[in-house]
Amino acid sequence: MGSYTPKNILITGAAGFIASHVANRLIRSYPDYNIVVLDKLDYCSNLKNLLPSKSSPNFKFVKGDIGSADLVNYLLITESIDTIMHFAAQTHVDNSFGNSFEFTKNNIYGTHVLLEACKVTGQIRRFIHVSTDEVYGETDEDAVVGNHEASQLLPTNPYSATKAGAEMLVMAYGRSYGLPVITTRGNNVYGPNQFPEKLIPKFILLAMQGKPLPIHGDGSNVRSYLYCEDVAEAFELILHKGEVGHVYNIGTKKERRVIDVAKDICRLFSVDPETNIKFVENRPFNDQRYFLDDQKLKILGWSERTIWQEGLKKTIEWYTKNPNWWGDVSGALLPHPRMLMMPGGIERHLEGSEEEKSESFVPSNTRMLVPPSKSCSSPRKPPYKFLIYGKTGWIGGLLGKLCEKQGIPFEYGKGRLQDRSSLLADIQNVRPTHVFNAAGVTGRPNVDWCESHKAETIRANVAGTLTLADVCREHGLLMLNFATGCIFEYDAKHPEGSGVGFTEEDKPNFFGSFYSKTKAMVEELLKEYDNVCTLRVRMPISSDLNNPRNFITKISRYNKVVNIPNSVTILDELLPISIEMAKRNLRGIWNFTNPGVVSHNEILEMYKHYIDPKFTWANFTIEEQAKVIVAARSNNEMDASKLKKEFPELLPVKESLIKYVFEPNKTNSTQ
Repeated sequence: MGSYTPKNILITGAAGFIASHVANRLIRSYPDYNIVVLDKLDYCSNLKNLLPSKSSPNFKFVKGDIGSADLVNYLLITESIDTIMHFAAQTHVDNSFGNSFEFTKNNIYGTHVLLEACKVTGQIRRFIHVSTDEVYGETDEDAVVGNHEASQLLPTNPYSATKAGAEMLVMAYGRSYGLPVITTRGNNVYGPNQFPEKLIPKFILLAMQGKPLPIHGDGSNVRSYLYCEDVAEAFELILHKGEVGHVYNIGTKKERRVIDVAKDICRLFSVDPETNIKFVENRPFNDQRYFLDDQKLKILGWSERTIWQEGLKKTIEWYTKNPNWWGDVSGALLPHPRMLMMPGGIERHLEGSEEEKSESFVPSNTRMLVPPSKSCSSPRKPPYKFLIYGKTGWIGGLLGKLCEKQGIPFEYGKGRLQDRSSLLADIQNVRPTHVFNAAGVTGRPNVDWCESHKAETIRANVAGTLTLADVCREHGLLMLNFATGCIFEYDAKHPEGSGVGFTEEDKPNFFGSFYSKTKAMVEELLKEYDNVCTLRVRMPISSDLNNPRNFITKISRYNKVVNIPNSVTILDELLPISIEMAKRNLRGIWNFTNPGVVSHNEILEMYKHYIDPKFTWANFTIEEQAKVIVAARSNNEMDASKLKKEFPELLPVKESLIKYVFEPNKTNSTQ
């Protein structure tokens, strides 16, 4: 068996976890090899992962996407690439259920672009394709022999299906065009630099914060774990000794249950596993076991060096010394995270010592090739950038002020919701990480306007909202949509005063106004979009008692009011929560109200007590109200327990009213 010696290696995805360890190892150990790293800097990439190679003369970093054929061809030719180690991929299984097209684009199309460039240039002597053990599918619990390299591929989730599809393309190019391909399939890898959406770094960071470790299901799922440096050594061996046309499993027969991993981490932090582990709902399609036969690679000369206890200690030590390596990862640490794949991702620049922070990441003998208008010495990009629709609206305006206060970059959308091309232009120009939709038609001065402007109401509330959701999904963006809870009415199952509120799963039962009809209609359709977070707002109230949209301002100016308990939204408390929901990438439907109900009279009593002791009002019945309005009004109680569980600090409605609205506005005459 001969030995292969490369000259110019292109490593894709090397700002990610495994590939960065491989790249740093090769750059350090083989100064005669020229290493070119290509990475688009997605959410789980970090330029700091390549810190050890920063000043090496045989290293060059290029920011770019493997899906760009022009870029790939350019690099192969100008850098005289003879070897490709292809790591770049979307890898988080949970994300693949919510955004499978992004996985197809990255993992299959991106691989195809690379293969075609290899065929066209005709200069590649090795193409090492990095796959996963998950392409084999779930291993039987009682199996004593692991999957060997010739085993059938039976992927069980969209992620592993795209990796298997990419493998088929690699194999086809090897057979059809004689491309010198090698494929690897690996077990789970752990160690320093790993993004904490993965089990071990997530558990470590949670333990560091004194928070419980969430176990999906009963924790009996079995996985095999290899330390990152051992895996990097395996790739080093396969690069030099691997046979063209062969597949190599990179694995270990030492298996561990997830519950045992959590217990080991608890012990190393000297905390009681019984009180620091919590069991949560199992994630969908959670395969029970993956088990590999690792003999072929062992025959080639590789063996696992790092025992579990040693590797875990090293990993914990690293995260303890580098707790902020990834910035704000609160969304990844949730029991069921869903990190959306953002175009361009988050560009985290190199940070070492204080002196290093101002330096360019790219070595002095190289330059950033793509794109030419940006360089790594530019200011560090913030982790979030919001695109907000509804600039002239009440909630949209308040969101902008909140972003300014919190230092979050944002821009207001210029396009009209129903104009798809203008929305696409907004996203292209702003390049947001999240989109907030606070636009829509509520009517002036109230929802009665919608009864005589039905086409306009449909255009904005239904067509426009759906168009924005679709554009956001197309670009892998989370859209937070400010909806309404005025789609319910007290009924026999939810009687007034019972304390039984409508939940997120209940079907709308109020269609007394055309406005409510359109909002119920679009909410039902938005359920088909997995990138949407729907926030049901009700009778919004803020501390700005001069705003005509404020529910308190409205009823304090009416001659007569009904007196019915309702759920309401205290914007001063809940709008900051909506920003936190964006950071956590929460999705689905949420009753966006404070817990409990408050009646019209209770609000006006507070108004009289805190604002105007001379204030008076009169009540009338719903029947009397119906004679002076065009459309019926919704009255209901909404169950806010889902939101309260996510944000335990959320105040009951009456406490929130006093703290955020009336106390700040208390007048001298009432003190």
